[in-house]
Amino acid sequence: MSRFPTEHRFASHTGSAPLDASSGDNVRHRLNTGGNRALKSVLPAPAVCQIRDGGRGQDCYLRKISEGKTPSEARRALKRRLSNVVYRIMKRDQRNRRAQAA
Repeated sequence: MSRFPTEHRFASHTGSAPLDASSGDNVRHRLNTGGNRALKSVLPAPAVCQIRDGGRGQDCYLRKISEGKTPSEARRALKRRLSNVVYRIMKRDQRNRRAQAA
């Protein structure tokens, strides 16, 4: 995947990579308003479903809340994790396609 060599680049493309908004000792990140709008509109739905229905997504969300994050910051972190999962699936599919072609 030459277009997205790392999961960080893919997250930036999907708009799920947070932007630094720190000031002094206060370390914060804000929502990335850039990225592909179509991809950015897809990630919130599974994030909300995972928070509601339980499992690893809900565990991640609750862990972020217990760390002192706001609910929107915790959702943003979950969307980034989902972006990483999508990236790993894309990489795996690409490897499988190459292996089948060889």
